[in-house]
Amino acid sequence: MNIGFINGEYINADEAVIPIDERGHQFGDGVYEVVKIYNSLPFLLDEHLTRLKESASAIQLKLPYSLDDIKKIILEGIKRSELLNAEVYFQVTRGIAPRNHLFPNVSASFTMTIKPARKVSEQSYYKGIKTITTKDERWANCHIKSLNLLPNVLAKQKANNEESYEAILIKDGYVTEGSSTNVFVVKNNTLYTTPLTNNILSGITRKNVLKLAQKLDVEVLEKSFTTEFLISGDEAFLTSTTVEVLPIRSVNNKVILNGDPGPITKLLHESFRQLYAE
Repeated sequence: MNIGFINGEYINADEAVIPIDERGHQFGDGVYEVVKIYNSLPFLLDEHLTRLKESASAIQLKLPYSLDDIKKIILEGIKRSELLNAEVYFQVTRGIAPRNHLFPNVSASFTMTIKPARKVSEQSYYKGIKTITTKDERWANCHIKSLNLLPNVLAKQKANNEESYEAILIKDGYVTEGSSTNVFVVKNNTLYTTPLTNNILSGITRKNVLKLAQKLDVEVLEKSFTTEFLISGDEAFLTSTTVEVLPIRSVNNKVILNGDPGPITKLLHESFRQLYAE
């Protein structure tokens, strides 16, 4: 069953409940997280909750519940859904108030949905995916996981229109991240990824893949790189909560090496899957 939650009440996720004067709806004035559920257990939930708190603080938004209470809401929702493998989407907005740019003196709103997990085809993991590059036109605070995703939506649609899976964003000549992913490239057995700045989101999967790489004695460099460097790599992949570790086959129709997922990509994905299989 698809479960929803809004401001203290569990509902059917298909039920229409968002008021016209909801600031998330009118301004994108809020933050969010997505958590993957494996075998009815939320994966890396504490890390997602910590990032939610950090994002909310960055936009001066007071959470309506403590992190412990949010965790309880999520766990109860998973139980009610009876879903084994799912995605929990939850967001906090500045609340419901007549439309005005200034912060209203109202309580924040918390909403959540729990639905079956979106699946990436196993073929994509075996063969890799096509990507394109496009200009990064997002705002200057991409480290905040905010609801303002229109540039991401447009980039993702552009990739889809060009029969590609993901759009890799370029700013001042350098790769920042994907429209909904972080980007990695392997060259000469060294793993490269864009360093953390306000230009990219500190991905939860990104962070855990870097930890795994260090445990597996894979050299890691958090260093900015160009499209040309990415294409000239020995292997490359994307990370996110929903795709885990997804090999890149080509960028702008230029195949990376022989196009097949490389050994380090495979090793990191297998090791990542073991984290939630334990």
